[in-house]
Amino acid sequence: MPQLAKNKNVTMNLIMTIAVTAFSIIGWMIANTYSEAYRLVEYDDIDRAYDTLFGEAFTYIFFIYLLFNAYAYFNERGMELFERIQFLKGYNKNILSEIFVSTRIWLITLMLFAAVLSIRIDYEILVGWIIVPPVNIIFAFCAIYYIIPNLRKNFKGFGRYFWGNIGLTIIVSLLLLIVLIPFMHNRAVVPITLILNSICLICITTPSAWYIYKHKFEKLSEIQMLKTELGKSDANLNFLKSQINPHFLFNALNTLFGTALQENAERTGEGIQKLGDMMRFMLHENTQDKISLTREVEYLNNYIDLQKLRTSRSADIRIEAHIEEQLNNLQITPMLLIPFIENAFKHGISLQQPSYIKITLQTKEKTLYFDVSNSIYIKADNDPEKLKSGIGLENVKQRLSLLYYGKHELIIRESAKEFFVHLTLQLD
Repeated sequence: MPQLAKNKNVTMNLIMTIAVTAFSIIGWMIANTYSEAYRLVEYDDIDRAYDTLFGEAFTYIFFIYLLFNAYAYFNERGMELFERIQFLKGYNKNILSEIFVSTRIWLITLMLFAAVLSIRIDYEILVGWIIVPPVNIIFAFCAIYYIIPNLRKNFKGFGRYFWGNIGLTIIVSLLLLIVLIPFMHNRAVVPITLILNSICLICITTPSAWYIYKHKFEKLSEIQMLKTELGKSDANLNFLKSQINPHFLFNALNTLFGTALQENAERTGEGIQKLGDMMRFMLHENTQDKISLTREVEYLNNYIDLQKLRTSRSADIRIEAHIEEQLNNLQITPMLLIPFIENAFKHGISLQQPSYIKITLQTKEKTLYFDVSNSIYIKADNDPEKLKSGIGLENVKQRLSLLYYGKHELIIRESAKEFFVHLTLQLD
C-alpha cells in the first residue's frame, strides 16, 4: 500500500495485494471450517453450513485487510489529504497534525478490535467503535477550535458551553439515527450505539475539550508573555550597550585632551591611532551578538595603553596588565569585560596619591578567568565623581544575567583599601 500510495509499481503491487488477500481469505475459510466444525450439526443442510462458515471467514479477513490497507494508505497520504481541505487552513497550524494523529490512533484501535473480536459474536461492539470515536473526535475538534473560542470572545463560561453541547448532542444523535437505521440489520444496535455516543459526548468529550482548550490557551498566553519579556530584554540589552559606548567615548576624549596638554603631537598621534582602532571596533563589531575573544582582548589592550599614556608621568601610579594572547576560536559578547577595567581606572587612579591597578586574563579550554583589582582612595568633597555610583557595573551584571545565565560566576569584593572583581565565564 505505501508503494501504491506513491504511485510506484502500481500494476505489480495491485496484483500482489489481490493475491495476498485471496490467499488469506481461502486459508482462513478452511481454518475456520475445521476449527468450528462442531457448528455443522446446527444446520440441516451441510451446504448451507459451509456457506455460513465460509461467509463469516470471508467477511472477517476482508474487513481486516480493508482496515489495514486504509490505515497504510492514510499513513502515507493522510497529511496531504488534510492539507487540501481549505477551511482547516484558517485555524491553528497544529490542527492538521493533531487530526492526523487522532485518526491514526482510531484506525489502529479499530484494527485491533477487528482482529480480536468476532464479527459474528461481537458485532455491536465493533459497530459502536466504528461510529462513536470518530463522532467524538470531530466534536472535540469543533469545540476546541471553534465553539469554545467564540464563546470566550463573548465572555461566556463553562455553563453556556455545557448546555449548548447537550443541545448539539441531541441534534447529532437524531442525525445519526436517520443515517444508521436503513443500514442496520439488527435494529438493537442503533439505540445502544446512540446512547453510548451521547454519554461519551456529554460526560467525556465536553469537559475534556474544555480542559484541553484552557490548557492550550494558558500555554499560548505563557508563551506570548515570554516572547514579550524576551523582547523587553532585547530592547533593554540594546539600551545597555548604547549606554556603555558614549560613556567610554567621553573618557577616551578626556584622556586624549589631557595627553595633548602634557605631551607633544607624537604621543597624541599614538593615542588617536589607538582610539581609531577602538572606534572601528565599536562601529563594526560591537553591534554583533558574538565576536572572537581575540578582538575583545585587542580592544582591552588598546584601552589600557590609552590609559597608560594619560598616567605615564605619574610615578605613583602602577598599572600591571597580564593578558594572555588568545590564539583560540572562542566567542564572547562584545564590550562585556571593558566596564570592569573602566571602573578600575575611574575609581582607582589618583594623580595626587599612590594608586595601582592589576588586570589578569587567561583561558583554560573554554573557561575564561578575568581578575581586576584596584586601589581605593578617599575622593575630595568637590570631586564630581564622589557621589556618582556609575552605570557600568550594573549594566554588565544585567548583560551577564541575560546572556550567560548559569554560565558565569561574578565575585565583587570591596575593602577599605581595595576593590576586587573576579569573573569566570564559560565561552562558546
